[in-house]
Amino acid sequence: MKRAFVYTGGEIFPEYITERPEEGDIVIAADSGYNSAKDMGVKVDLLVGDFDSLSGELPSDVPEILQVPAKKDLTDTQLAVEKAVEMGAQDIIIIGSTSGRLDHTLSTLAILESLWERHLRGTLVSGQNRISFIKNTNHIVLRSGYKYFSLIATDVAKGVSIEEAKYPLKNKTLDRKLQFAVSNEIEGNAALVTVKKGGLFIIESRDI
Repeated sequence: MKRAFVYTGGEIFPEYITERPEEGDIVIAADSGYNSAKDMGVKVDLLVGDFDSLSGELPSDVPEILQVPAKKDLTDTQLAVEKAVEMGAQDIIIIGSTSGRLDHTLSTLAILESLWERHLRGTLVSGQNRISFIKNTNHIVLRSGYKYFSLIATDVAKGVSIEEAKYPLKNKTLDRKLQFAVSNEIEGNAALVTVKKGGLFIIESRDI
């Protein structure tokens, strides 16, 4: 499965990020995400954006730069993800995007849903949080340094079960307007999350 890493702006905690590009992975920076990649010692293959948040001259160490108008329909992160898909990525890891402006954070969460609907995998990672999206399936949440995990329904999620966790659930319904599966903890090496009908964000978090 071909992977792409998309580095974005926002606060990140590199010391807690275990997801790192390997040889053969695509690396794209969205605007000031170039600085995030640089701070983590990651070389960028493609830089995308209107560059309203990347101060100074454009970097000279990036093989390809795609500058777009400031007046556009998609955010820089969305553009970077679409480029990753065009380049054949099936597994896209977005670094950043969970701090600062809430509208940008919510639009990035929607990207995870969009990737799922296209049968692609998406993960959002900042070091404090790691977020994935599932629908009508099950998912294993591994113990990996994050203390908590939460399930957030996008609408109404039915048949939700959680096994091997501090607060188990069995065949429950989660509603977007009443979230009660927050701040759970894994009991063993992994927890199993199942949703029979509907979509869930799985958010792994740590206090920093």
